[in-house]
Amino acid sequence: MEFFNNHKKLFKTAFLFFAGLTILVAILPALNNQKNNKPLPGAEPLSADAVKGKNIYIANGCVACHTQQVRNVDMDKMWGARPGLAADYADIHRTDIWRNTATLMGTERTGPDLTDVGNRQPSKDWNLVHLFNPRTVVKESIMPAYSWLFTIKKQPAKSDVIVNVPAAYMNGEEGKVVATNDALYLIAYLQSLKQVKLPDGTPSPDFLYKRQQETAGANGATKELNGTKLYTANCQSCHQSNGEGLPGAFPPLKGSPVVNGDNLELYVGIIMNGYSGRPGFGVMPPVGTNASLSSAEVTAIVNHERSTWGNNAKKVTEEEIKKIMDFVKLQAPK
Repeated sequence: MEFFNNHKKLFKTAFLFFAGLTILVAILPALNNQKNNKPLPGAEPLSADAVKGKNIYIANGCVACHTQQVRNVDMDKMWGARPGLAADYADIHRTDIWRNTATLMGTERTGPDLTDVGNRQPSKDWNLVHLFNPRTVVKESIMPAYSWLFTIKKQPAKSDVIVNVPAAYMNGEEGKVVATNDALYLIAYLQSLKQVKLPDGTPSPDFLYKRQQETAGANGATKELNGTKLYTANCQSCHQSNGEGLPGAFPPLKGSPVVNGDNLELYVGIIMNGYSGRPGFGVMPPVGTNASLSSAEVTAIVNHERSTWGNNAKKVTEEEIKKIMDFVKLQAPK
C-alpha cells in the first residue's frame, strides 16, 4: 500500500505509463504511416494561393458539409474514377507547428463530395458565381451564400476579377461584383482538388456492390445512353435545366445556332476543348476532356441538346461524332 500512498511515485508511474502508451499507440503508427504512404507520382503540391484557400476552407467550416473521400461502394463512383487511397491524403500537412490540419475527409455529405471537383467543375466563373450565391446556378441549393468574400464596385479596376451575377441576385444593389483575394484563394484550392490517376500498370481498386448495367435492349441491340442524365451531370450546372443559361454568365443552348447548326466540328470542339471566344460570357472549360466522355456519351448529350427546349435539329450518330472527336483531339491546346 506504500506505493498508492506515495503520490510522487503514483503520478510518476501513471505519467510514464501514458507516455509509453502514447508512443506505442499514436506516435509510432503515425511515423510508420508517414514512411509507408507517399503521394502518388502524378500528385501536384498545392500552390501558395491554394494553401491560403485551404485555410479559408477550414475556417469557414466547409468540412462540415463536404467530404473528400470516395468510398469503395458503387454509389460513390459519381465522385471519382476510383476509391480513395491512403496516398491521396499523404501530402496533407499540419496547419502550423501548433495545429494539425482539419479532417479534410469531412464528416457528412450535406453537399457533394469534393475529391475530384477540380475536374468535375473546373470553371472559375461558375465557382465564383456559385460562391457568391449558390441559388444563382443551383436553385435547390441549401448552401449558404459567401457574399462577404466579394465587394461591389461601381467602377472596378482593370485588375479586378469581375463576377457576372444576374441582376435578380444583386438585391437591388448597383455596380459590379468583384472577387476579393480570399474568394480567389478559396477557388484556387477547390480547383486544385483533382483525383490523381494511378501509375500505368497499377490496378485500380474495384468499387464494391456494383449495380448491374443494362447494355442491350430487348432485341439485343446496344441500349442508347440517357442524354438527359448525361446533360444533368456535365452541363446543367452552367446552362441550367431549361437550357437558357444565365444572362451575362453562361450562354443559352436553347435556340443556339451552334447547337442547331450543321457545324458539328465546332460543336464537338467546344465540348471537348472548351471555348473562350464569346464576349460577355465566362470561359467554358474542356468538359468532355475533363470528364473523359466517350463518343457514345457525347453523342447522347448532343442529341439531347438538339432535341430539347424547342430545338429541332437533325439527330447525329456515334460514328460521325467519333470521327470528329478524333480530329478535334489533334487540335486540342497542348
